[in-house]
Amino acid sequence: MTPLRQRLLDDLRLRNYSPRTIEASVAAVAKIARHFRLPPDQLSPEQIRQFQVHLIDQRVSFSQLNQVTAGLRFFYAVTLGRPDVVHKIAYGKRPKKLPVVLAPDEVTRLFDAARSGRDRTLLRTAYALGLRVSELVALRPEHIDAARGLVVVRQGKGAKDRLVPLSARLLDELRASWRLQRPRPWLFPGGRPGRHLTAAGVQRLIRRAAQRAGLSKPVSPHTLRHSSATHLLEAGCDLLTIQRLLGHKNLQTTAPGRVSHRGPGRARVARRGLWPRAAAVQLLPQPSLPDLPGLRAGRLAGARGVWLAAD
Repeated sequence: MTPLRQRLLDDLRLRNYSPRTIEASVAAVAKIARHFRLPPDQLSPEQIRQFQVHLIDQRVSFSQLNQVTAGLRFFYAVTLGRPDVVHKIAYGKRPKKLPVVLAPDEVTRLFDAARSGRDRTLLRTAYALGLRVSELVALRPEHIDAARGLVVVRQGKGAKDRLVPLSARLLDELRASWRLQRPRPWLFPGGRPGRHLTAAGVQRLIRRAAQRAGLSKPVSPHTLRHSSATHLLEAGCDLLTIQRLLGHKNLQTTAPGRVSHRGPGRARVARRGLWPRAAAVQLLPQPSLPDLPGLRAGRLAGARGVWLAAD
């Protein structure tokens, strides 16, 4: 490892960036160095611009382009201390697209198309809790607080903990699933001992289930997260509560244009305030949610894994 690469790694670790952000930033700098076959500290602003144009010509997504851009900006601003270069490395304007949202009946069809009971429980957990795929695969049995009806999401995006309400129906399904396999230490273990299911594995699982269910929409783990938020909104849950449940820092991220195709401002109560009867929606916490103070969860009392032993 070169001293420059080690310095970049140290700078990222000092600022407590997540492993994924560190990996993406280092990969961005390595990629531009390979492209020009030059050390990255010898590149000019014009060469960096040419590299960004090259990425666009390669038809990379704007999220990937901006991920590379963020890594390069950090490298030149912090590691090399060259702010004169940073302002010339522009972010791409991200297209604004409405998210794919499944109807409650489509979510039920997706669940029914799962191959095994474990896969079905995983899909229902992702939908009912509105989790990111990285948060879903990192769940452990001790993250479930059955007495309070809550799930603790540990170190989600931005290295933040948060609390998410847990419906009684989902708790029963998690207990039944655990009794069959008793997985440790992860709630959804992977193929290797001691490893959890990978994000790519969940994506393949959902894509195949969607094909078997005959869904024409493109379905991913994030589709279940969008669908969960939209169904809560349509059932009368307000945007501020949904923002806290999803772990969004900015309310604009949770705005109706992203979680639903309807309604300005705060949510309107759907179906005259009656909770929908679709089977999938019954997994969601009902609109009368507990008051969750802040996004950070305190230390939970009780013995490890006690929730699983309940009858």
